[in-house]
Amino acid sequence: MAEGRMLDLVEVAPLAKPPVCRIMDYGKYRYQLQKKEKDARKKQKVQTLKEMKMRPKIDEHDYNFKVRAIKNFLEDGHRVKVSVFFRGREMSFLSKGEEVLSRVTAECDSVGKSEGAPKMEGRYMRIMLTPVSTGKPKKAHDAPPEPKKSKRKEPSAQVSPDAPSPVALSEADVV
Repeated sequence: MAEGRMLDLVEVAPLAKPPVCRIMDYGKYRYQLQKKEKDARKKQKVQTLKEMKMRPKIDEHDYNFKVRAIKNFLEDGHRVKVSVFFRGREMSFLSKGEEVLSRVTAECDSVGKSEGAPKMEGRYMRIMLTPVSTGKPKKAHDAPPEPKKSKRKEPSAQVSPDAPSPVALSEADVV
């Protein structure tokens, strides 16, 4: 029957009694499977890992700048590794690094959550932040574009050449 229809005879369940076969175009079937796999990969969200390095004696402006960047990464759906690097005698003040990391987790609580407590890895104290899944991502391109205002002036009402021009009149001209 398969040869008569110029199709392939494909064995679907070889272990069943009797074995189950199907008449189909096997090339078309494989093409459709590849298409489905490609679409699935396209819709898949890739979560990359970003890292933000800080110091225990970080200045307030630098701290705010880096926290803002961390929030942006989390809103975009990336995981963030926040590291505090200790140099020399700073190793004796590990509590300062814990304070910095606890501030970061507290400020990023609305967009991300921490995976456990801070851990020491050599001279680095690290914590992982993962994005909190929200209903709708905040993207600038999702909003409809605002209409642009043209810089061109609108044409004013037509004035005949015989009409007096709108110039300032002196007191002598006014009666």
